[in-house]
Amino acid sequence: MSDAFDASAALANAKAVIDAAHAVVAAGTATLAAGDLDRLQVLAYDVAHAAAAVETGRAMLTYGAKGDLEAQLTVAYIADAVGELAAKLFGREALWGVAPDALDDCRSFVAAYRDPDFLAPLAMEPGPRHLDGDFELVQDTFRRFAEDKLAEVAEHIHRHNADIPEDLIDGLAEMGVFGLSIPEEYGGFSMGGESEYIGMVVATEELSRGSLGAGGSLITRPEILTRALLAGGTEEQKQTWLPRLASGEIMNAVAVTEPDYGSDVAGIKVTATRTDDGAGWVVNGVKTWCTFGARADVLMLLARTDPDRSLTHKGLSMFIVPKPRGEGHGFEFTQAAEGGAPGGGKMEGRPIDTIGYRGMHSYEIAFDNWWVPAENQIGLEAGLGKGFYYQMAGFENGRLQTAARAIGVMQAAYEAARQYALDRNVFGSPIAEYQLTQAKLARMAFLIQAARQFSYDVARLMAQGKGQLEASMVKAYVCKAAEWVTREAMQIHGGMGYAEEYAVSRYFVDARVLSIFEGADETLCLKVIARRLVDAAR
Repeated sequence: MSDAFDASAALANAKAVIDAAHAVVAAGTATLAAGDLDRLQVLAYDVAHAAAAVETGRAMLTYGAKGDLEAQLTVAYIADAVGELAAKLFGREALWGVAPDALDDCRSFVAAYRDPDFLAPLAMEPGPRHLDGDFELVQDTFRRFAEDKLAEVAEHIHRHNADIPEDLIDGLAEMGVFGLSIPEEYGGFSMGGESEYIGMVVATEELSRGSLGAGGSLITRPEILTRALLAGGTEEQKQTWLPRLASGEIMNAVAVTEPDYGSDVAGIKVTATRTDDGAGWVVNGVKTWCTFGARADVLMLLARTDPDRSLTHKGLSMFIVPKPRGEGHGFEFTQAAEGGAPGGGKMEGRPIDTIGYRGMHSYEIAFDNWWVPAENQIGLEAGLGKGFYYQMAGFENGRLQTAARAIGVMQAAYEAARQYALDRNVFGSPIAEYQLTQAKLARMAFLIQAARQFSYDVARLMAQGKGQLEASMVKAYVCKAAEWVTREAMQIHGGMGYAEEYAVSRYFVDARVLSIFEGADETLCLKVIARRLVDAAR
């Protein structure tokens, strides 16, 4: 690759700055409780994002060796990432533990590859993905489904806050999308290895390109429950639930968050109390942000089974909670006395209206003596107190999947903005011919490709049982990037970008949720990325 040395050197320079900041944070928290970063939150947060950008750059170095266009996208991305780091660093060098000239050696590189004349030809050239034939087939299959099935209903679902049509769910089930991570012996299509993880990323991107709320996110919840069952379920539980998840016979929602406990899962209050006869558990309390909670047939519920709150996350267990299907705009169920249930238990779902990410609907769900069979507690006696760990097993891969969802939304926004720029004439010329538009589209192109290539790298790592830190990094980086891409795509549309008749307004409000769910950005950066990087620095 041309300019490989300059790109590698610039990335290494940026990495040295980040390492110095890690050392500062490590030293500044050395006398505090392990991992406590509260005294240095701003620094730790900025460094976490900068570190994620540098790791993304590493993925692009490999991509850039595959051709001239790939090389141009790579140097453009790395120059942009170093420039962003310089903005974070300026005037705060002492806080970061570096000299004022720490990035001076990168100046000529950044100047050359952030130059608008260099960027202009990249505006219309997002670059190839470099997938092998099998994954190209996956991409094509799910792209056609998104264009033929999702596109025609996505706007209606968004504008009317409508339910996802059952034929979409049935169509995806027939394509096997709910079984992508379920081993073949349990009725799924996973053979392990890279094919499972990269296939999931590719399919999720294409479905999210069609619709975040009605497409890409449908895969996520079965994926999370699958990972939890594989991590801690008994063989009988796996045989009972995984084939039904794979076929789409049952759909699930995730009930973890509570009104007072979002990312601080260890503090949750919802209780599950064993019945006197040992035949079941009774659930009481309130969960919130339970997406797809009405349509779901079962809830993956994290509840406190040990009343000793000093145990924090060690007193939590995981349950599969059956429920009837409900309507998208609220539900209330009362349990009948049958199948071992004593009867009289209640479950009520209050819808939480949102500005975007519509179709799946989110709920606050109240449980009043809702009975759950004993065999539905994941892991049975061996799983008591391990629910937090089963949840984390599900959510780690969910972060990679969320990054893939963000890439799909970005790709849709970029394509819409590029086409509008070609079609829209202002002052006698298409706006695609103006320098500022070209610079914006070029930045979209290389940010999307960088995010995509990093997600592939993380998928390969996770296939090897690694990549937990990188999964958090790709989620943090890509979801922030999606906000910029969709915002600028909307801006290129001008006034029409603010009109609901153009899909770009949907992309913008959908993208905003990505840094909030599946691990809020601040918590992810401070409690996961920064903590692990600081531990390594120590």
